[in-house]
Amino acid sequence: MGHLVRIVLAQLNFTVGDITANTKKIIEAIEKSKKEHKADLIIFPELAITGYPLEDLLHRQSLFPTVNHALAQIRQHTKGIDVILGYPEKNQRGTFNSAAWISDGKIITNYHKHKLPNYSVFDEERYFQHGKTPAIVDFKGIKFGLAICEDVWREPIVQKNKSLGAEVMIVINGSPYSMHKMDKRLEVLSTQVKKFGMPIIYVNLVGGQDELVFDGNSLVMNQQTEIVAKAAHCKEELLLIELNPKTFAIKKQNVTPLPTIPAAVYEVLKLGVRDYIDKNNFSGVLLGLSGGIDSAVTLTIAVDALGADKVFTLMMPSQYTSKMSLEDSKKLAKNLNVEYQNISIQSLYENFLSVLEPHFKGLPYDTTEENIQARIRCTMLMAFSNKTGKMLLTTGNKSEFSVGYSTLYGDLAGGFAVLKDIFKASVYEIAEYRNSIKPVIPQRIIDRPPSAELAENQLDQDSLPPYPILDQILKYFIEQDQSIEEIVKKGFDEKTVKKVVKLILKNEYKRRQAPIGVRISEKAFGRDRRYPITSGYLKEEL
Repeated sequence: MGHLVRIVLAQLNFTVGDITANTKKIIEAIEKSKKEHKADLIIFPELAITGYPLEDLLHRQSLFPTVNHALAQIRQHTKGIDVILGYPEKNQRGTFNSAAWISDGKIITNYHKHKLPNYSVFDEERYFQHGKTPAIVDFKGIKFGLAICEDVWREPIVQKNKSLGAEVMIVINGSPYSMHKMDKRLEVLSTQVKKFGMPIIYVNLVGGQDELVFDGNSLVMNQQTEIVAKAAHCKEELLLIELNPKTFAIKKQNVTPLPTIPAAVYEVLKLGVRDYIDKNNFSGVLLGLSGGIDSAVTLTIAVDALGADKVFTLMMPSQYTSKMSLEDSKKLAKNLNVEYQNISIQSLYENFLSVLEPHFKGLPYDTTEENIQARIRCTMLMAFSNKTGKMLLTTGNKSEFSVGYSTLYGDLAGGFAVLKDIFKASVYEIAEYRNSIKPVIPQRIIDRPPSAELAENQLDQDSLPPYPILDQILKYFIEQDQSIEEIVKKGFDEKTVKKVVKLILKNEYKRRQAPIGVRISEKAFGRDRRYPITSGYLKEEL
């Protein structure tokens, strides 16, 4: 059989802009791969030196000397091992998203990404020029073709590599998670393998970067489109593979099955929270408990991500808070072993009403008084946040964000919205999944009808369509860009659809002021969906 080529896929978590820490991590991975894995080659993800995406940091000229210094440091550690490394390169022709192949301290080829994605969360044409030249490297008797992320989704680039003699494709990636992204990746990779008969080595980033989460799941697909090796979901890993230089066969390993969607999403949410808190150097988080499903799931994710010692909870009842909410919140906090305090806002609320009474004389109770409660709670939570250094987590879900069922400067406030891209029905699925591991969320929280408890006997469905109906309308209108007419044709009541769409359009200003949160769909608020606040569009349809 001869000598098998030993290749390490370095699925690592980098911090955007922290070039010193990223370089240290890269060098440690190189040294470990040399000593422990006896590797011939180590492959790092897209833009590993700087992290991804850099956004307008790429406009800072001081970035590139720092990157070049880091590259020089890394090159000193490549004696006895080749390295493929993603980094931003600036030369006389422009700025490029590059992959350097380093051998014995020298860059033997520098591949520039050809296809620059400029849709959804990607904005690469703002920063980079298109590469034009393929890169084929003969290493250990194998001709490797290089590609970066989007390149492999485009057939002509793989075809060009094949025509130039490539026998194995290496693709380095910064591919963020969305619920069905893994299926799409496998479909694209298997299509390319079937057409061109080359195995593909796919190395992806892992880690949270603001609202994006990179899920890892680096893999190797052989000529028969089998996944013969796969790294973990949402975890760092140095994955060793062995490649036969004569047959290009890759020794099959125990491949961990892909997690179910609720399990995968839960890990993504945990990673998104953990990295946002840790990379921004917060001491921990706090949140207000309500006795409802959203705050319960947010708390559970926070504890699983950070540990109970870094999480603080506050229950702030008013006259409308039920005994059930008080009991269930306390039980949840006890189950998760987190610090829990109960501070009534009733006297504060009454003081507000007393001060406003002369000015509101003769006007009926409405959302004004409801929102005052939410804003008092926000003031309390932010006081604890300032005093403790812990960041406030927002507990609202995508259904609420969509229709504005939240209070500006009240429950909409916070630093990070864990469930921002999770529809209400999915929040229940996540709760059931987490309880299947170990029951921590009291079943009564899951079973009870949702309520903001800002008024007597209040239920969400008094103001909104039932969530199963609302969520479907929201998915069609927001995530699939379908018209009111198209949605009605699916069997929904026209009056209900128009009401929901009106709420979506009317509350764009609220969403623009909302905190960022983990993205798990292909059409999340923020990077994916950028609608104007001031707009007369759709006025005729409504």
